[in-house]
Amino acid sequence: MSFWEILLWTSLASLLTTLLGGLYAMGTFRVRKTREPPLDKGFIPWLGYAINFKKDPVQFLQRMRKKHGDVFTVLVGGNYLHFVMDPHTYRHIVKEPKNKLDFYMFASVIVFNAFGFHSSECHHKIVQTFSNKYLSGQNLSTLNQVMMANLQKVLFHRQEQKRSWQQDGVLHFSYRNMFQAAYLTLFGTEPEGGVEKKDAVKENELTHYGEMFEAFQRFDRFFPQMAFSLLDPLGKRETQRLKNIFWDILSLEKVYQKDNISSWVLEQDKRMAEVGMTEKVRTRFLFLLLWASQANTGPATFWILVHLLKHPEAMEAVREEVDEALREAGQEVKPGCPIGNVTLSALKTPFLESAIEETLRLKTSPFLFRSVMQDTDIKTSDGREYTLRKGDHLLLFPFLALHMDPEIYPDPHVFQYDRFISPNGTKKEFYKDGIKLKHSTMPFGAGPSMCPGRFFAMSEMKIFVILMLTYFDMELVKKEEEIPAIDARRYGFGTAHPSHDIQFRYRLRF
Repeated sequence: MSFWEILLWTSLASLLTTLLGGLYAMGTFRVRKTREPPLDKGFIPWLGYAINFKKDPVQFLQRMRKKHGDVFTVLVGGNYLHFVMDPHTYRHIVKEPKNKLDFYMFASVIVFNAFGFHSSECHHKIVQTFSNKYLSGQNLSTLNQVMMANLQKVLFHRQEQKRSWQQDGVLHFSYRNMFQAAYLTLFGTEPEGGVEKKDAVKENELTHYGEMFEAFQRFDRFFPQMAFSLLDPLGKRETQRLKNIFWDILSLEKVYQKDNISSWVLEQDKRMAEVGMTEKVRTRFLFLLLWASQANTGPATFWILVHLLKHPEAMEAVREEVDEALREAGQEVKPGCPIGNVTLSALKTPFLESAIEETLRLKTSPFLFRSVMQDTDIKTSDGREYTLRKGDHLLLFPFLALHMDPEIYPDPHVFQYDRFISPNGTKKEFYKDGIKLKHSTMPFGAGPSMCPGRFFAMSEMKIFVILMLTYFDMELVKKEEEIPAIDARRYGFGTAHPSHDIQFRYRLRF
């Protein structure tokens, strides 16, 4: 064999080795092992079902579930994802130790992609610690009082002279007012600089926060693409511009000039400084706190309000309940008399709480993500056993496995404001395959990925609905208009967003 023939065969062998290595790395040759879930790689190497999954996760997972059952593995963009649709296994899965199923690895990637800093388990524990301290119990009651006052200030701003009907989009109205009030509650207010400047400061403050909200909403629209590093060049430039705006607003120098900053924000920042986080990164952390506290609550209030507007019987039942609860709490509701020092726990509002939980069942769709750190066994309620392979990822999707299951919730796509109240007035219990469910809804996740601010989020929603039903008459501009569909691109990121806004009219009741 000549030199050139040897060179040719060597080159071909090298090319073949590289090609086979690349195909192996892309998972082309992966086969299902004994006891592993059904494996579906699709027809495109490495990419697998990435396009289908990104386009509409719910539709895709419904198809895979019908094809493979409650437990299956699919290839998505080079990653093998295990999906478990048996809700009875969830309570056991979320209790697995992090050396088997780890949440923090995935969370740190998301945080870096979206907010530009590397988070650690230490940072996560700080958030958990101070959220448990300040966003629950007596400290939450105190924070709720501040939120109640700020939301009234925002809602009633210049309303005294406008008793005629006004019009806005339900999403824009709900999201904007919740954002502004919560920002004032958590991140503080501008110094008033004397009584004579109080009105001017208030006017400028609300205008400024209105502009901030518009920037925040633009940033939030990019979040799914940022989370998975799927931004195009134009999107990267725009999100960087928006980040710069918030990094300036939330610079430590400016934040610490505010009055009435919540202890939740202050104590976390101080602790982050103690563990070595630089001022630059602490500012980015504050932006993360802002996004985490607002990105889901605003859209959730939209869905609650629009469902009440579309269901007059629900609106009337909840409104009568709220009015009665306020009377029993000694709150006189009249013009110029805002709701004062009353705790939410003192207001008995089971219809309102059921309506909120029903809305969250219909419109929250978080993925509970875990990295498989070692081969891990799981067992379904019907006795089947599976092994999840080390290096893969596990996703739980309560929206399909729980919220939309017709056995658990008859007519699951229908809004029933009293669905979570039993005939005797107690909280209703739910069953699957004759077995009682420990968690019949999971809008805030579970285990280490459970939202640390869930109690404050629920309080915000209740306060918003109480104020809207107490002080305003409301109606849809087009009463026959259907509730907007869900924007499929937001599935997996908490509260779904509507495909479009819907117009309503409102005016002061008194």
